[in-house]
Amino acid sequence: MSSASVAIDGETVGSCKKGQLVLLAVAPNDTVREALWLAKKIAGLRIFTDESGKMNHSMIDINGEALVISQFTLYGNCRKGRRPSFAGSGPPDMASRLYDKFCDLLELEGVHVERGVFAANMEVSLVNNGPVTIIIDTPEVN
Repeated sequence: MSSASVAIDGETVGSCKKGQLVLLAVAPNDTVREALWLAKKIAGLRIFTDESGKMNHSMIDINGEALVISQFTLYGNCRKGRRPSFAGSGPPDMASRLYDKFCDLLELEGVHVERGVFAANMEVSLVNNGPVTIIIDTPEVN
């Protein structure tokens, strides 16, 4: 990604340049252990190109930034009917705390983090410099 930003009522509240736009969904059983695993995975994932054009660098390697947006709708289940069910997403109070914790943990990995506003109606903009979109789901961490 070459840039991303988030605005509320026309005012930019977060933005970043080269790095990742992270849409974060929290499940009901997620804990700090999953947040830590995910922060380490995202910071170290080798998805940025080297001099040869090969995906070989991590966000740490490129001094990348992250814009992290809470996105409970990623757990929308559309299998039945015509209206998605969001029962698979974590309750708001728990999800808000885990969203903040994840952002803090990603910063501890050495990534500059910009944030959206939890539960706000946000306008998210993205300039993607390649067709790379990756879904990362945490394993059952024990």
